[in-house]
Amino acid sequence: MDLTEWCHLKLGYQFKNLSLLETALTHKSISNQNNERLEFLGDSILGQIISIHLYNHLNDMDEGALTRMRSHLVNGDKLAQIGQKIHLSEFIVLGQGELRSGSSNRESVIANCLEAVFGAIYLDGGIEAIESVVHLLFFDEFQNLPDPNELKDAKTKLQELLQKNGNPLPT
Repeated sequence: MDLTEWCHLKLGYQFKNLSLLETALTHKSISNQNNERLEFLGDSILGQIISIHLYNHLNDMDEGALTRMRSHLVNGDKLAQIGQKIHLSEFIVLGQGELRSGSSNRESVIANCLEAVFGAIYLDGGIEAIESVVHLLFFDEFQNLPDPNELKDAKTKLQELLQKNGNPLPT
């Protein structure tokens, strides 16, 4: 499968400017023309799209629960999972040293590259295009959101338990 076919099948998107996608797939180990700036942009846009989706669909959740949900969805592990599901690593362009070390399968490389692809789609097609791609890729995640209380860290759970029982907070 070539790059344009992959993009159409896995992302549901066709680039007008294929060089944006090529840059998004280029790791810093191979060129100064790499995906780091697109990754920065894609990370911000992804956070915005996920936040808006959660806000619009989880009306009964307060700000804290929404924040935990967004953190559950927008993190390196989840992005790497999605990137692996769509076989993103097959198209990442790496320098020789990174290839030898197996970096194309490293979760952080896949996650960062996926964010860069999101940035490239935004620049190529605008907000509606990237919203469509994010909703497609995160569809299963949106359908299977955990209880937000399960996402609380141990410190928060302890503090809530102590307060509930009228005990002082730990120091």
